[in-house]
Amino acid sequence: MHKTMMALARFMAILGGVILTALVILTCVSIAGRLLNGFLHGDFMESVAPGFAQWALDLGIGPVTGDFELVEAGVAFAIFAFIPLCQITAGHASVDIFTDRMPASVNRFLRMVTETVFAAVLILIAWKLFDGMMAKKSYNETSFLLQFPIWWSYAASLVGAVLAAIVGVYMAAIRIYEFFTGRILIWDGVESQA
Repeated sequence: MHKTMMALARFMAILGGVILTALVILTCVSIAGRLLNGFLHGDFMESVAPGFAQWALDLGIGPVTGDFELVEAGVAFAIFAFIPLCQITAGHASVDIFTDRMPASVNRFLRMVTETVFAAVLILIAWKLFDGMMAKKSYNETSFLLQFPIWWSYAASLVGAVLAAIVGVYMAAIRIYEFFTGRILIWDGVESQA
């Protein structure tokens, strides 16, 4: 079961990384196009090579239309795509100054509570994201420039949120088992060995 969960979490993280990389490239292309467009519209190019400037502008040199809409939707998906791997590898930020001095049983209890609360929050997020997606779909709301349905962004993010909730519940079940048995099933470097 752990291998399957880890494989799904890694797949989502890789997919999120690919989307985030594409968004970075899109942003760079859009910024370069915006700069070139400004340069080609400038007094210097209009006086030196007006024909070339107009020809280049007619090719469509300029910012990518709707770039911020795509970035907004893509980053939301990427965030949800990274959560499952972060959850299953205990990659969330933690401050262990206080808990490092506590007995292993107390740390197992705290991890169990933390994982259980996190699983509940992830379920709540997925549920409300689903509700939001259904509302956007029922209102036929679209983005301003590209006019793509907003619910598509919600649906893409929902995939990551549902998988994050599944991984969260799995990790909560693992930590509950570990607390009640005293046996560590998944060593991730956070738990104390005492």
